[in-house]
Amino acid sequence: MSSSRNKRRLSASTVVIAGVFIVGVAGIVYSRVTSGGDAPDAGATSLADRDAPALAGTPDAQAQALLPAGFDFVTPGTLTVATHPGQLPLADYGADSKQIVGVEPDIARLIADGLGLKLALVPVAWADWPLGLQSGKYDAVISNITVTEERKQKFDFSSYRFDLLGIYTRTDGPIRKIEKPADVAGLKVVVGASTNQDQILRQWDRQNIAAGLKPVEYQYFDDSVIGRLAVITGRADVSFEPNATGAYSARDGKVRRVGLFPGGWPDAAAISVTTRKGSGLAEAITQALNAQIASGTYAKALERWNVAEEAVPESETNPPGLVGL
Repeated sequence: MSSSRNKRRLSASTVVIAGVFIVGVAGIVYSRVTSGGDAPDAGATSLADRDAPALAGTPDAQAQALLPAGFDFVTPGTLTVATHPGQLPLADYGADSKQIVGVEPDIARLIADGLGLKLALVPVAWADWPLGLQSGKYDAVISNITVTEERKQKFDFSSYRFDLLGIYTRTDGPIRKIEKPADVAGLKVVVGASTNQDQILRQWDRQNIAAGLKPVEYQYFDDSVIGRLAVITGRADVSFEPNATGAYSARDGKVRRVGLFPGGWPDAAAISVTTRKGSGLAEAITQALNAQIASGTYAKALERWNVAEEAVPESETNPPGLVGL
């Protein structure tokens, strides 16, 4: 969901205006060319939904050889992965109300297949994953977790997506672009409480107020569907949310993206598979991810959930994390 600030800094306007997203994550420079405003064309791809079939990953002997000898799997021969089934395209219950589907379960499947293991998905509340992982209830967590320097003290990470935040408005609304903090002045903004984007928005708001601009009107909803409805009906001007959920919901044409920002604005952030610190599992998972990237199965997983623009060219173990989050 994200000196330690030696990551390459970028302004939000660079992402939106120039459309070139260059991120330094542990020595790897990621380049992303995007239109900045418009979300990916959902109509160009047959998007997955709650009845999505499972993807098959590519077995990788090198990843399997990296599995730590004597690692105590929750279930021998099985990779047990916790995820939070809350909202597509990340993860939610499928059409049968039993299977968990989404891009996170897809990534889990690809990794397990790469490692030559079976997969067991465990639904978990977001607040419970750290203790559950540390206590050995599951082997890994794949649940839109942003790498932070604080989390790296307790966990290891294998990056698999960019952490991007999107600003969305109703399709027929007057707002065309949000490319700098001043552009949100005076707007009614739907945002998740205590999230990265909430902290970023408050930072922008303080800056705007100091410059004599109107304050933001914050709108918090426990139900994301109600928050989206507020934007569609005009009771809110925009939503500020993980780009993955925004881009997926935009497929119905009722909302459009007007801004795109790195998840640790102004710093880049990586979404990563999370494992116990020092367990040795992260290195094997990183290699398994890179095998899926090379084979093309990774790209298929992201494309079918409309989050292809968040793809990384290479997975990395323990990339630099955000500070103070």
